[in-house]
Amino acid sequence: MLDLTLLNAPVLRPEGWSDAPLSIGGGLLGGSAGKVVDLSGFEILPGIVDAHGDGFERHMAPRRGALRERASGVQACAAELAACGITTAALAQFWSWEGGMRGPEFAEEVFAAVTEVAPTVPIDLRLQLRLETHFLDGFAGAEEAIARWGISYAVFNDHLPHRRLAEGRKPPRLTGQALKSGRSPEAHLALMMGLHDRGDEVPAALDGLCARLAARGVTMGSHDDRTAEGRAEWRARGVRVSEFPETVAAAQAARDAGEFIVLGAPNVVRGASHAGNVSALELVGMGLCDALASDYHYPAPARAAWRCVELGMLDEIAAWKLVSEGPARLLGLSDRGRIEDGLRADLVIREQATRRIVATIAGGRVAYMSGDVAGRFIA
Repeated sequence: MLDLTLLNAPVLRPEGWSDAPLSIGGGLLGGSAGKVVDLSGFEILPGIVDAHGDGFERHMAPRRGALRERASGVQACAAELAACGITTAALAQFWSWEGGMRGPEFAEEVFAAVTEVAPTVPIDLRLQLRLETHFLDGFAGAEEAIARWGISYAVFNDHLPHRRLAEGRKPPRLTGQALKSGRSPEAHLALMMGLHDRGDEVPAALDGLCARLAARGVTMGSHDDRTAEGRAEWRARGVRVSEFPETVAAAQAARDAGEFIVLGAPNVVRGASHAGNVSALELVGMGLCDALASDYHYPAPARAAWRCVELGMLDEIAAWKLVSEGPARLLGLSDRGRIEDGLRADLVIREQATRRIVATIAGGRVAYMSGDVAGRFIA
């Protein structure tokens, strides 16, 4: 682990930018002076905490059916996370009737690979299980996996096209989705119809499952909330995180109840939802955001935070909290997300002239370093 003092670089502390030196020792912030590193021309920010990201999929399965190097994929993912300034990452893996990369078999491979690799990399890799609400036959397996792999964050999704199924119409993109699942289009449609027809069983099954997960201390979230009423139903089950709400009404309901709101950083960078839902920028401007997550693009959190500053929506302190302190609190991690003595030494070093991330320190270890800044550390 590093034992050093960083000089001549502005440091983004909770109270604002500070020119005071920053020391690292024993994996924590603060402590003895150690080796002195001159970081003139650079600035230091808290490491990014990513509460929800599935960008790891392209590393785990770069081409369907071609490679099964899961551990190597996790290592590559950790390197990408570090290059993007992410020091803690919740890898969001489906447990779904959709099969393929979203099915339980693939999920178990992901969980095993992350568990194997996590102790060997500086980045704190965590798991999130995304459970499809109508996958009733998969509930027991999901619950067992959560316990066995020590998963502390579960999110509920519903990707069934209920309206079309109720009307007896084929969903869009049926053939492509069926091929990804390894089923024929006919078999895939029959499966969806069967799941849709069991809708009356879902609420009671979710009530029981959520009660058991809450008793274990698992953080729970609902994905793509559309209405205040829907958010209230999840709240009654102890589900206190609203991930990517699709409307102002749903997000406002979560805020009024003091619940966490997670928005997609790519949505902020784009300036609009790719699915035509409410803009994350609009919600950020209304104060309806606690955390910006990478979603499907790991470079997005750092870029989104700065985008909020560029547009004059937030100052840099408030904007960076959306990718550091906010998601850390959501995940129950009080030891990170801020630059304060005694906390984990999770830092992003950014070039002042370009705002390019040039180094990432995670838990007091170098996770990423590129370019001229490396010479400062090894001189």
